[in-house]
Amino acid sequence: MNPSPQLPEGGHPATQAANIDARLRHFVGSNAAFLNQVARLATFAACDAGVLLLGETGTGKEVFAQALHYLSQRSARPWVAVNCGALHSELIESELFGHVRGAFTTAHANRNGLVREAEGGSLFLDDIDCLPLTAQVKLLRFLQEREYRPVGANQLQRADVRVIAASSRPLAQLVARNEFRQDLLFRLNVLTLELPPLRERLDDVAALAEHFIARFNQRHGRAISGLAPAALQRLLAHPWAGNVRELQHAVERAVLLARGPLLQDSDFDLPGSVAAPAASPAGESFRAAKARVVRGFERSYIEQLLAHCAGNVTHAAQQAGKNRRAFFELMRKHRIAAASFRSEA
Repeated sequence: MNPSPQLPEGGHPATQAANIDARLRHFVGSNAAFLNQVARLATFAACDAGVLLLGETGTGKEVFAQALHYLSQRSARPWVAVNCGALHSELIESELFGHVRGAFTTAHANRNGLVREAEGGSLFLDDIDCLPLTAQVKLLRFLQEREYRPVGANQLQRADVRVIAASSRPLAQLVARNEFRQDLLFRLNVLTLELPPLRERLDDVAALAEHFIARFNQRHGRAISGLAPAALQRLLAHPWAGNVRELQHAVERAVLLARGPLLQDSDFDLPGSVAAPAASPAGESFRAAKARVVRGFERSYIEQLLAHCAGNVTHAAQQAGKNRRAFFELMRKHRIAAASFRSEA
């Protein structure tokens, strides 16, 4: 393994976990679930098996995939990334494995596929859930045998490529609907990283926002010094359907349009959210203000969810993406009784 691989820009910092590899200290964030996944990167990179990355759109799957490549012994070899959803369904096999001249009407010359381009390095297949079943069969054979046949060719070719795949949809559910091959899922699911959505990493929102402010200050020649308390409160109250990517874009717009040295809640254009109420009390520290806002968000979120589910804790936990015990602990932390929501129903 290279002693000091150059990791891609745009990672999520993880500076507060002692078990994080030193080369990953530039990743920004302290959320326990997130740090648990970051801590596994160096171990997974040292293996040469494939890795499956799971998580909603915008959670940073490609950033993690790049880290796996640049931390591995393949770091000096090619990094090739492709979004499977962007490939034309009739040309996927040719895109992946290449073709020979005359293989089809528009094949006017031999062409290497992405597998050949990634020789010795890593091939990242993003949105692998978008592959049609016919292409899944070809990919499965390649993963099993490390052999492939360019479209129209008579001879097999071998390849030394590490495949890293990602999906924003639950593949097990697609298997149940016969939209994804179970044997391919088993083959891909050797090593797995599951990235938490931003709504489960609210304790990282402030750090990520400051990180993006610094980046866009430099990129656009701005001098924004940070977030006003009301702005932070608005960010914490937003649902972040687009996760970290949505936060990044929101901060960039705010940095470009801000009229003062601090980003105010009015500087953020967040569809579906409203401006935050009055700012925190004078003299309150940033940490105390952040803790207060997070507590308020958690309580409001739980109460609204329980009201929607008529006090059914199991259904509320499922909608929150948490197990029942963890959700109940949050209820107990905020002294919320499910019975009161049942009576209202």
